[in-house]
Amino acid sequence: MRAHHGLWPRVAAAVALALLTGMSGHAADYAVVVSAATSHTPGWQQVVAALVGKHSAATVVYPHAVTEALPQLRRIAPLYACFVARPEELGCGFVVDVNRLTRALNGDPYGDVIWGIVTGYEASDALRLARQSAPLTVRRAAAGTPIDLGAFNEGAWYSEGEKGVVCEKQPGKEPQKRRCPDDSTQSLVNELNANRPDYFQTSGHASQHDWQIGYSYHNGQFRCKAGQLFGLDTHGARFDVNSPNPKVYAPLGNCLIGLIDGRDTMALAWMRTGGVCQMAAYVVPTWYGTAWGIADYFVGEQGSYTYAQSFFLNNQFVVRELRTRFPDAARLNIADYDMERNPRVLDEFAAANHITDRDALGLLWDRDTVAFYGDPAWEARVAKVRPAPWNCALSVSNGRYTFRVTANTDGTWGRPPAAIFPKRLRDIRIVSGADLDPLITERFILLPLKGRYTTGETFTVEFTARAH
Repeated sequence: MRAHHGLWPRVAAAVALALLTGMSGHAADYAVVVSAATSHTPGWQQVVAALVGKHSAATVVYPHAVTEALPQLRRIAPLYACFVARPEELGCGFVVDVNRLTRALNGDPYGDVIWGIVTGYEASDALRLARQSAPLTVRRAAAGTPIDLGAFNEGAWYSEGEKGVVCEKQPGKEPQKRRCPDDSTQSLVNELNANRPDYFQTSGHASQHDWQIGYSYHNGQFRCKAGQLFGLDTHGARFDVNSPNPKVYAPLGNCLIGLIDGRDTMALAWMRTGGVCQMAAYVVPTWYGTAWGIADYFVGEQGSYTYAQSFFLNNQFVVRELRTRFPDAARLNIADYDMERNPRVLDEFAAANHITDRDALGLLWDRDTVAFYGDPAWEARVAKVRPAPWNCALSVSNGRYTFRVTANTDGTWGRPPAAIFPKRLRDIRIVSGADLDPLITERFILLPLKGRYTTGETFTVEFTARAH
């Protein structure tokens, strides 16, 4: 066990006061974190105000570096933290700092707050994300890589490895493969513009400025210019993406596509003309690939977790793997992720720190380099179209908590079953189930089950705790 203690006029007036004091209100479930410069920038003030009004949030204003927000975040101890930032404030370093900052609110090494970054090509784009309130139920999916269409009501994926192949699912029917044009650029744009999926997933070669549709064969690209996302086929024809419906974007196998190192970047274009309200993506080249676990939680668990919760839980899995398997490496922080400037940066770091295990290096590389864009409290969930492989149930009675996992089929454990607590817990004491080696913190329980499971098999952990 690991147990740790660890409207507009009124809203505008409250925010203005908060900006003067550096923090609004008292203990809150939600904190809006913003730099002093952004807090005084016209347009961006409305973004902060919208989030404060929607969530009755506290406001944390830092002078220069986002790490300066830590003392106030520790004092507030929110359940959610939203970092409002202009594009020029972002970059790899900002994302790395936020990942590390949000694990530092108490004494344990795990995430203390579900977080997201709200930004945009223009302040108006960020304001759209901030104002998004109606929950999203994901029913239609689309992808530029094979996905499990059986997990959705309907959708289509286009192969990145086999030229001219698309797989489609109609409601109530089984997925069917068929032929499509070898250059699938226009087809993918049409899928976004006309069919308006709720979820879009990609993999393959990419950068902060493009996505290459084909991985093992020549195909078109998605690019961006002046905030407009568009497809560019192999003949040079351009097809603009204008898909305004709210959606979740999961470029979990793409290098660098989450990096915002200027305004003309893919992430901002996806938010501006692609309708993306939440996006989890690497800000560095990806080679180890733990971010795929986000889809395991979000899609595989059939609505058990929001997209933000799936991102959060997957990162806790990465941290736990490091802490339990490679405790010496877990204490390290990579300082330089710029493989483009220095292709040997990873080798040099490994040599300097005597790291010889690829898993240790991969987990450390991935731990701090996945960004989450969007309001972290906005609820996007996959519609439940079939039973999840297992059910997780958390109940409480008189301070006694029961976490029970029940297998719905036969299979092999993937990402650990987990539950996020509605309030922070303290004084945690395990009553039964310690032999399952549960990870219990103030914010969540994670059960690292291994091997195979059979239908109907149950696993139970009971513990006492106090909410605060």
